[in-house]
Formats: sequence, structure tokens, C-alpha cells
Amino acid sequence: MKTYSTFSDLENKVILITGASRGIGREIAKHLATQKSHLVLNYRSNPKSMENLKKELIDLGASDVDLLNFDLIDLDKAKDVINDFCKNKKPIEGLVNNAGISKDSLILRNKVEDTKNILDINLTAPIALMSILSRYFLKVEAPSVVNVSSIVGLMGNPSQTNYSASKAGLIGATKSFAKELAPKNVRCNAICPGFIATEMTDALSDEAKQRYHQSIPLGRFGSSSEVAELVSFLLSRSSSYITGETFKIDGGLYI
Repeated sequence: MKTYSTFSDLENKVILITGASRGIGREIAKHLATQKSHLVLNYRSNPKSMENLKKELIDLGASDVDLLNFDLIDLDKAKDVINDFCKNKKPIEGLVNNAGISKDSLILRNKVEDTKNILDINLTAPIALMSILSRYFLKVEAPSVVNVSSIVGLMGNPSQTNYSASKAGLIGATKSFAKELAPKNVRCNAICPGFIATEMTDALSDEAKQRYHQSIPLGRFGSSSEVAELVSFLLSRSSSYITGETFKIDGGLYI
């Protein structure tokens, strides 16, 4: 089993993670489980798969795991489910806005519904969750939010106008939320992953991988565990004097 950095104050900290069923979100959940955090994961479908993930996280050391059934498109239900959990079980102390979608398309072929769908999940939902949880953050110690943006939110990318716009918007939301709630000791930061080894990059041809590696100064894709380490650091008190910042984790791709 991989050895992780330890952030002792994350033990029993109640942290909501969106999009934790696969990829980077799943690795973030696993990393936080090794910190003995109390994890709260939302899901839209496939409850059996989520129950299996819950067991895996408990085995890794999570102090508790709760599964909340709501879709990020249905924010009224999300609000009701989150409020019910916070009032009847425990207030949420940390948030990782990780869920995101993308649909690459040339701008000349862009459809309004594609723009709306991507903005709904990648920007509207994270802002809504920050709003819902802000009242609970005021009542707990050391609350922290980590928004998972993207390097394309900083540099843009052909055929990703909608995705780039949503991720750039999330950076702006991060800064505003951080400024507004800093006097209440609520912190909020964004991370911008570059090329991270996931199922999507695994499907690339060797030639394509080599081409991408050549564009990255460190010469490789990052790992999900490297992203998860950064997220845990930003959720912990080890980063207690950091807020409103945007962290690139891209191997030097965008220097």
C-alpha cells in the first residue's frame, strides 16, 4: 500500500467530496481515508458500487463513510440532503468540489445546451455547495474548501471553450469566497491539475503519450495520488495561512 503524508488534524474531520467514484476523486477519498477522516460522498446512481467504495475506504482507515444520494443538477434536493445530514448527524467541515464533465467541440459547432450542461456541473454546482455549507462552516473549527479546477482554466485549450470557461470561473469563485469568509476563518483554495494519469490517459496511444510527455518539463504525467496529497494539505491546518490561492500541479506544463 502506498505511504501517504500524515495530517493528524484531518482525523475525524467531516469532508464532503463530489465525484469520488472514480479517477482523481476516488484517489482523494482514499488518501483522506488513510488520514482517518469522516468522508461524505455524494452519488447519483449505482449504489452497489458506492457501497463497495465505502467498504474500501473503511478498510483504509476512514473513521466513517456516509453516502448521500443527490444529483448535482438537482440542487434543491442536494440542499435538502446536505442540510438533513448536517443537522441530524454532523456538520460538514471540509469540501472538495471535484466533480466535473467535459465535452470537447470546435466552437463553430458549439451548442447552447452543451455550454449550459458543463457550466451547471463544473461551476453552478460548486458555488451552490459552497453557499449551502457556508453556514455550517461558521460553526466549526478550521473549515476548508478545495475546488478542483484545471490547467486549461488558466491557459485555455482548443475545442474546450466551455470547459475552460467553467474552470476559469471556478478560480474566480474561489477567490471571492476566500475573501468574503476569511474574516470568519474559512479558507478556500483551487488546484489546477495538468495531465494526470487516469483511465482517459491510459487509453492514449504510446505515440500520443510521448508527444504529451515532451511538452511537460518533468517529462511525465502526474499521478492521482500526487493530486490527493495536495488536496489533503489544503484541507489540513498545515496550510492554515493559505487562502484564495490557485495551485498548479502540472509538471511545469504552464510556466
